[in-house]
Amino acid sequence: MNRRDFTRRTALGALAVPLARHLPPTATAWPGYDRAIVLDMLATAGPFNVPGWLDKPLTPAMVENARRSGITAVNSTVSALGPTPAEAFEGTLRNIAAWHHEFDAHPDAFLPIRSIADIRRAKAERKLGAIFGFQDTTPYWDKIERVEMFHRLGVRIVQLTYNGANLVGDGCLVPEDRGLKPYGRDVIAQLNALGSLVDLSHVGWETTRQAIDASTVPVAATHSGSAAVTNVPRNKPDDILRRLANKGGVIGVFMMPFLRAQGQPGKDDFLRHLAHCINTCGEDHVGIGSDLSITPLDLSPEFRAVHAKFVQDRRAAGISAPGEAEDIFNYVPDFNSPRRMEMVADAMAAAGHSSARIEKVLGGNWMRLLAAVWR
Repeated sequence: MNRRDFTRRTALGALAVPLARHLPPTATAWPGYDRAIVLDMLATAGPFNVPGWLDKPLTPAMVENARRSGITAVNSTVSALGPTPAEAFEGTLRNIAAWHHEFDAHPDAFLPIRSIADIRRAKAERKLGAIFGFQDTTPYWDKIERVEMFHRLGVRIVQLTYNGANLVGDGCLVPEDRGLKPYGRDVIAQLNALGSLVDLSHVGWETTRQAIDASTVPVAATHSGSAAVTNVPRNKPDDILRRLANKGGVIGVFMMPFLRAQGQPGKDDFLRHLAHCINTCGEDHVGIGSDLSITPLDLSPEFRAVHAKFVQDRRAAGISAPGEAEDIFNYVPDFNSPRRMEMVADAMAAAGHSSARIEKVLGGNWMRLLAAVWR
């Protein structure tokens, strides 16, 4: 077995754990989960944050976890980074094809999402909807016509940069963020015209400010956090959060190591970021983008080795953000379940958030935003 095959197998095997353990109901359980539209604006049915997450078909356990999660739809990354623009383009097409294989193999479990009506259909049919999303515009490269091409292939959410710089603008790890480039303005204009959501999660702070202003419709940071709570590049300062909200946008709070300065983040860290974003933006402008697989992590020795290698490779490529570490894992242990969004709702209820607010954060705010942007 070559190294690539080994990596694929260990990555898949480490995540393909049995169905989530059933937790006993609590006095703070939120009663509205099963009727709510629940959107996780960065997640996947299979492996994530490991090499080659779309290289192999989903296992039966992964499909069943997705089916039983209660999540209506996810923003699922299909863009490939690749060492060259050509390889990023080809890898993205392969990732889209991989999702279509899953749609064909499991029509009772998955549904492609291109419209608000599709999301409502996924809820009615109790399927997991998959919204194709980009986490970088490198697959477009300098060919503006590819924006429409990928839109026709189902891409509905497009993050402008992934940590570093590209032809559109600067990512959050660029030491001196020079802002949005002229080509970036052209890309945003095309995305606005087609009805695709502009995503600013990994984008540099100044490029983010300029992109919010350049867009004619609301935009999002689908998976980020508050820099006022934890001051790292992957989080957004308060002036950006307010700017985003004033434009009608939404920030999705993630479940990543960047929730705290050191150590493995927990439920309280997540709730602290969520509360700060609500206090800064207002409850109509905050959602969730976990940045996780629906299938929970199993911290086996094999997975730990894969994760450590993944972090090391990202450092070598210059795309590892401060806060990533070999011994810090991409999850919140308290929510390590396919039913994590229900657990978030329960935690919000226990913290005193109203039922109306919980429903907005779980999906209502995303639905409003997508209805304003998608054509």
